[in-house]
Amino acid sequence: MDAAPRSFDELPTDPAYGVPVPFAAGTEVGATVRDLDKRRVTQCALSRVCGVCGATLGRPLAFVGSRRELDRLSFHFPPSHVDCVESLLEAYADVVDPVLGQDTRPGDWVVVTAASFEFVRPGRDDVDRRPLFEPRIPALVP
Repeated sequence: MDAAPRSFDELPTDPAYGVPVPFAAGTEVGATVRDLDKRRVTQCALSRVCGVCGATLGRPLAFVGSRRELDRLSFHFPPSHVDCVESLLEAYADVVDPVLGQDTRPGDWVVVTAASFEFVRPGRDDVDRRPLFEPRIPALVP
């Protein structure tokens, strides 16, 4: 299995949407952008690697998700490099379906930057079993 890090241009392409498949969605042949890969999401948190390219994170961190995720400052997509998120949003501009575990289409996503984050694993009684990323010290909200 060829894992990350990869430059944005080297990411595999989703066969249905024709867009890059970020690290957090999987790196295996045939990986798609429909959902996130829980193993990769956890790897992003524990190894502090970018959810898009899989390379080591610095600061600031970029979080991308729905307006609802921004309002509660709790995101499903792992922290990423600012440049990677910008490239992802540009590449997904024409996608009209919710992808990457989101409940809104990419055109409705927002970005917040922060210096750090908390990784929150779901509890056994949580209905939503996906892990969350809670940015700390938000630096910019669009």
